[in-house]
Amino acid sequence: MGDEDVIRRRLLIDGDGTGDDRRLNVLLKTLIKWCNSTDEKPEESKATHDRMLAQLAQCEFAVTKSQLASDMMAAELKSYEALSDILETGIEVAKGNIDKSKADLAQAKTVRKNRIEYDVLAKVISEQPDRKATLDQLSTLKSELANLESSKHQLESRLALRKKQFHVLVTSIHQLQALLDEPDDTESLSDDVEMKEVTSDA
Repeated sequence: MGDEDVIRRRLLIDGDGTGDDRRLNVLLKTLIKWCNSTDEKPEESKATHDRMLAQLAQCEFAVTKSQLASDMMAAELKSYEALSDILETGIEVAKGNIDKSKADLAQAKTVRKNRIEYDVLAKVISEQPDRKATLDQLSTLKSELANLESSKHQLESRLALRKKQFHVLVTSIHQLQALLDEPDDTESLSDDVEMKEVTSDA
């Protein structure tokens, strides 16, 4: 048997170091000595017997105490395991709540951003005229545009007429100039002028 086995056995027997090993060894030696003694007086044998019973009671008390301590430690271990399970469950619930809170926070930020954009857009829209006023203004502008188009056509017609009249006038001037440049046919010139006057009067 190695030293480690001896130490392990001593620890198992001695328990928490309260002298259980020494007490058992003393009881064993006393028992062997009591069994082997032949010339011991009855009073001494009775005293030895009582002392061994007392030592045995102490050993039984130590065993009972160790068993109760072991049971208590096992109960505490179960309690700690249950508490650990509760804590782990609480941690998981807390993580879930944190994740949910993060999602709610992100959603709240999105909603706040959308509300700000909505307020800005609503302000811009409120500064613009309404649809009815815009349609009325558009109708007025179309009417004015139609009137301007009509005036344009009238002015273009008058301009075309003036161009024609100016062209006739220029042509007449050139013809008169040509007639004036012919000194021999004064009579025919006067006749042409009279014809022009008659034509223009007609």
